[in-house]
Amino acid sequence: MTGHDIVAPSPWVVRWAPLLARGRVLDLACGSGRHARYLAGLGHEVTAVDRQPPQLAGVRCLRADLEDGGPWPLPGERFAGIVVINYLHRPLYAAIEHALAPGGVLIYETFMVGNERFGKPSNPAFSLRPGELWQAFGGLHVVAFEQGRAGAPKPAMIQRLCAVQR
Repeated sequence: MTGHDIVAPSPWVVRWAPLLARGRVLDLACGSGRHARYLAGLGHEVTAVDRQPPQLAGVRCLRADLEDGGPWPLPGERFAGIVVINYLHRPLYAAIEHALAPGGVLIYETFMVGNERFGKPSNPAFSLRPGELWQAFGGLHVVAFEQGRAGAPKPAMIQRLCAVQR
C-alpha cells in the first residue's frame, strides 16, 4: 500500500480539523489531495501544493518542488491552518511556522525513526527523531503530541503534532 492508495483523511486531521477557523488552509505536499478534498468539504478555502498536484474542484492547486532549494512558493501568504501529512523536509519548518496566521493551526503527521521496520521511508534522514516535531514547532502552543507505533492505515512509526500560532 502506498500513500496514494489511502483515500480517507488521516484520523489525526479529522480529530483536529474542528480547531481550524473558517478561512484559508494549506495542504502542503498534498499528494493525491485526500486532505485538500476533506478540508474543502468542511468549507475551507484550500490551497494544495505538491510537485504534481491533482486537479481538484474548488481547490487552488499549485505545482512546486518544495525541495529544489527555491523560494517558498507562497510568499507573504498566511493561513488559518496548515496540514502536512507523510512529508518531511526540515528546511521548511521556519516557512511553515511563518505562514501560519495568528491563531492558525498546524496539523502535522509523518514518519519517525523506527519506521524502517515497516517499510518506507527506511532512510533515517527522512524520518523524525524522537520529539522532533515538538522541538521544531516549540514556538507554537502545542495542543497535542503523539509519537510511536501506529497500526492503521498500515503499521508505521509516526509522530503527530497539533499546535496553534500564538
